[in-house]
Amino acid sequence: MWVDAPHVLPYQGSKRKLAAKILDCFPKEVDCLYEPFAGSAAVSLAAAANGLAKRIVIADKLEPLAELWTMVINEPAVLVEEYKEHWTRQHSDPRAYFAQVRTIYNETKSPSALLYLVARCVKNSIRFNSKGEFNQGPDNRRLGLKPEKLAREVAKASALLKNTATVSCGDFRKILQDATENDLIYMDPPWQGTSGLRDPRYAFLLDLDELIDELARLNERNVPYILSFDGTCGDRQYGEKLPDHLELKYVGLVAGRSSQATLLGRNEVTVESLYLSSSLVTRLGKAEFVQQSAKEEQLTLSWCG
Repeated sequence: MWVDAPHVLPYQGSKRKLAAKILDCFPKEVDCLYEPFAGSAAVSLAAAANGLAKRIVIADKLEPLAELWTMVINEPAVLVEEYKEHWTRQHSDPRAYFAQVRTIYNETKSPSALLYLVARCVKNSIRFNSKGEFNQGPDNRRLGLKPEKLAREVAKASALLKNTATVSCGDFRKILQDATENDLIYMDPPWQGTSGLRDPRYAFLLDLDELIDELARLNERNVPYILSFDGTCGDRQYGEKLPDHLELKYVGLVAGRSSQATLLGRNEVTVESLYLSSSLVTRLGKAEFVQQSAKEEQLTLSWCG
């Protein structure tokens, strides 16, 4: 059983609920874990909580998000106090205050303002316009995570990451240029079907060809990696198949029933895909997977003995 990790950033698309299943695909020893599309950094936090990596690099191209994680590690009390100030000031008119903080964030790119916006916005689902400005609206049914609970989660995350993690901001290829065969990379980039076209869920898009080229280079260097990149919901497939020359091993993870489909009266299960590099499969020493039925609503694979 894996130890649960702290939950700092409520983030749509976070792998927090799937983190334990992703950890099942980790080798026993990892010198450095890289998470270049960190978002909520759920996998990095889970790995830290379970002592699975000697060092961790948390990275994201969105600079305020990278700065937020730097504050979690180095200035947890300051981050919590700034969030608490936003959370307290909102009570007289939560909708108007949310709009005010959204303007502040778009002008200053304040990490604590971003944290407040994500905590308050609809479904914790960030949205950006074509100018890169945060434009999601508030969820008027709730006021966001209470400061007292956030303080506990941030303190736990800071303690876990303080002596093991560093934070970087920039293009994922630059972040990964020093990775070696003794390291592990976990990537959760913008999903296929959204890259190449403006999608409001992402501040930055990803060129699919650039990703494929980088995966090929990692293969040449024997750097092991895990990639979350597409999936299915019911009969719908998201994303095209990745090239065969990458020699990736597919793993399906049941993410649960689709809440949107349920609202529409459809009983559909979402299955998210993991792709394991051949060098990782070799390190794990197991090459075959047994797929289980998605109806079981749990991890859809187990290692063959």
